[in-house]
Amino acid sequence: MNVPAAPAPSRIETLAFLALLAGGCSIAFAPIFVRLSDAGPVASAFWRTAIATPILWAWALREGPARTPASFGPLAGAGLFFACDLGVWHWSITYTSVANSTLLANLAPIFVTLAGWVLWRQQVTRTFLVGMAAAIAGMFILVGPHFAVGGTRLAGDALGALTAVFYAGYMLSIKSARDAGASTARLMAWSTTITALALLPVALLSPQPFVPQGASGWTVLVALALVTQVLGQGLIAYAFAHLPASLSSVSLLIQPVMAALFAWALFGEAIGPVQFVGGAVVLAGIWLAKRGS
Repeated sequence: MNVPAAPAPSRIETLAFLALLAGGCSIAFAPIFVRLSDAGPVASAFWRTAIATPILWAWALREGPARTPASFGPLAGAGLFFACDLGVWHWSITYTSVANSTLLANLAPIFVTLAGWVLWRQQVTRTFLVGMAAAIAGMFILVGPHFAVGGTRLAGDALGALTAVFYAGYMLSIKSARDAGASTARLMAWSTTITALALLPVALLSPQPFVPQGASGWTVLVALALVTQVLGQGLIAYAFAHLPASLSSVSLLIQPVMAALFAWALFGEAIGPVQFVGGAVVLAGIWLAKRGS
């Protein structure tokens, strides 16, 4: 008896998957820019969204007059979850290594998959679960030798793990908004605006510099906004309309691989054969998850 072959992915799904990977590579620059910024970590998160907001609204307004979408609940959730995600994650980056903070923040697929199963009874295949487990195991191989015990490094690692919970909430919210019919432009404009408003009072009250010290500081923040928020998150929001949330969250594990490579090239953070093996395992896990979706 011949077993029918699995249907080939549509062109739009393939484009969405490639956009997702490109978005993951773009947001991998975020910890690099935060390290280079002379503003405080929460201030950097605020400026990332504040600078991106008018650009995103200009994009959204090209679609027609501004109006509150029917999916405003998920949009508000996306903005608030992303504010918590950025605020906590940017503090994590200042206390621990780029690789550690990025790894722990990207444990979100566990929470996304569990939420999909518990809340919406979404079924996942065994191949997908093996791929997710392999990708997460690969991340631990990637940064395992650099995990610190105690002190501020441990605090930074704990904040990175907390970030994963908020990141999962953000991904589930943008998936809900896209499923409710919100366009990529309006999703990004509304959620980024809400994130900036939520981060502003926290940034002002934080005992860290709020305004960069000179032109070079502003250049870093503009790059942070354009590369990670407008381009990176925009590509991710587009992809979430066409792919399952569980697959999307696992595929974004390409981010810690790229962040580790960027940190090695720019900051000299150690990376050797073991880390390259870990990166290869992450990529193999993403491939398996894609096959099993």
